[in-house]
Amino acid sequence: MSGKVFRRIISTELAPKPVAPYNQAVVVDNTVYLSGVLGMDPKTNKLVEGGTVAEAKQAFINLKNILEASNSCYGNVVKSTVLLADMSDFGGINEIYKQYFKEPYPARTAYQVGKLPLDAKIEIEVIAKIGEMVDCSC
Repeated sequence: MSGKVFRRIISTELAPKPVAPYNQAVVVDNTVYLSGVLGMDPKTNKLVEGGTVAEAKQAFINLKNILEASNSCYGNVVKSTVLLADMSDFGGINEIYKQYFKEPYPARTAYQVGKLPLDAKIEIEVIAKIGEMVDCSC
């Protein structure tokens, strides 16, 4: 068996507590794996009111706080997955997405799902790196 792999569990009070048996994020080496994040108010652990746009804005705030607790940031996100209760919200979500992610954008998947936890309208998960991100054209 080869060497040890170190895992660090991330938990911050600035993001909602998990609603099931999982962690906000897990760091392995210099990679951060964030669990799906809902638009929940971390103080109440309830979804914010106002529909998809309001939930998306809060989800991005929660993601930012978890990334920072992991010593990472939006600029180091390499992959995002956006789960929507209704794909007709896709255009509006893209406008919010561009407020947080700048070019060069991370790889992304977005799709409509049958149902999200707590009847949320949107859930977002990301994979990010820790350290200085250097873009290259190899």
